[in-house]
Amino acid sequence: MIKGYLLVERHIIEPISVSVKMNLVTVVLLLCVVVQRCPATVADNERPNIVFLLADDLGWFDVGFQGSEISTPNIDRMARDGVVLNNYYVQPICTPSRSQIMSGRYQIHTGLQHELIWPDQPNCLPLDEITLPETLKSAGYSTHAVGKWHLGMYKEECTPTERGFDTYFGYLTGSEHYYSHERAYKNMDGYDFRRNSDTDYSVVGNYSTMLFADEAIDIINNTNPDQPFFLYVAFQAVHGPLQAPQNYIDRYDFINNVDRRVYAAMTTVLDEAVGNITSALEQKGLSDNTVVIFSTDNGGETLVGGCNWPLRGRKHSYYEGGMRGVGVVTSPLLKRRGVYCDELIHVSDWYPTLLNLSGAQCTKPLDGYDQWKTISEGGTSPRTEILHNIDPMNVTTGGDTHNISMFDVHVQAAIRVGDWKLLTGNPGDGYWYAPPLAGGYKKRIMEDADKRIRLFNIALDPWETEDLSDIRFDKVLELIDRLVYYNSTAVEPYYPPGDPNADPKYRNGTWGPWE
Repeated sequence: MIKGYLLVERHIIEPISVSVKMNLVTVVLLLCVVVQRCPATVADNERPNIVFLLADDLGWFDVGFQGSEISTPNIDRMARDGVVLNNYYVQPICTPSRSQIMSGRYQIHTGLQHELIWPDQPNCLPLDEITLPETLKSAGYSTHAVGKWHLGMYKEECTPTERGFDTYFGYLTGSEHYYSHERAYKNMDGYDFRRNSDTDYSVVGNYSTMLFADEAIDIINNTNPDQPFFLYVAFQAVHGPLQAPQNYIDRYDFINNVDRRVYAAMTTVLDEAVGNITSALEQKGLSDNTVVIFSTDNGGETLVGGCNWPLRGRKHSYYEGGMRGVGVVTSPLLKRRGVYCDELIHVSDWYPTLLNLSGAQCTKPLDGYDQWKTISEGGTSPRTEILHNIDPMNVTTGGDTHNISMFDVHVQAAIRVGDWKLLTGNPGDGYWYAPPLAGGYKKRIMEDADKRIRLFNIALDPWETEDLSDIRFDKVLELIDRLVYYNSTAVEPYYPPGDPNADPKYRNGTWGPWE
């Protein structure tokens, strides 16, 4: 049985089963439009520092406070001292989550609906999007990015220091070797590590998680005390390839599954990095006026050691295991601490929430909502629905359409409205993957292979065991109507073919801009 924490008078006091902890708050349906959700300006002396720690492919069950066998004492301390986001959604893969952090807008509004940005694609977060760091800079913040970018790099204008960050230290593609910092893709192979706009070879042989923590600590230690800062640390961990220092792997010799053993070691290194960064804030005397956010970018990849138990699915899937994210906020500025927040929150909400804290003004319509009062004070979330995605380039054929004509249910789409979640087309892997220490088995419900519509009540059935689409067809139509609305606001997906000019051999063996 997975352990969680029982909430009594909004405080975490004792462990109970996950079935209680995952009980979701009912929210009402609101027929909403995409509007500008801009916060008011705050006084200069009230602007907090913001540290955003983003893990890569971290599963729902892969932190200690969720009952995992993996040791994560620093993340657990954040959970005890802060607010755990228990009804928090990210996207099923890397680029879409990162694009929504940086833009506050659904991927249907940025043309990034389909898959992710591959190393040879001439594509990036559209250049007319005003990014989060650009907006924070306008409010007087210094801005720093450390780690994985994965928002496109085919032009220099797409790279971090051209998108609002004062400094950058990390890699531009989606994955690479943790020590050599090389990325192989198709028949191309190259080195990928930068300091600002320059290739940095000094890091070769150093483990990326530790590199990124050290860089973040240097930024904290050298910050201007008279200027607030935004520090975005996008860790490589725990994305594949599975690599970790041997002394960390040896700590998990009780785990027989080799992938899980190495994954656990990677997660513990990540946790130590988080602890070192938060300790640096305390030692510098900055923690009292700093908000620290910890989030995953998508669900765990169960094929390489991750675990989302008891949620269904994995990375790439629109079941809960692919999108229900580990999220924690900690700060002395919170008005309540040591609690779970069961209100509906989405990754796109960080943009307006952080603008609220900074006093910056947004200039474009946003899909996110300011959630600071929800998180800090326990207020009701202003969000009543989430469009997870509509991907017109992912289309199945045949199957039972229930004679629905106003929306093509062969298209992969997912939406949450109140307690209800609708999936159309192919939602991805629908297995439940048990924790490796429980045998690592996977379980699948036998269902009609021709199904193109699935409906779940997430409040009552967060494990998505009972498809109610036939019983509650009224809800199916209600959510289809919302998909029709969102689809009417969508831009065409932009997913260009690979460009051979991206090959690192044309740039001294390095990945980087080629146009």
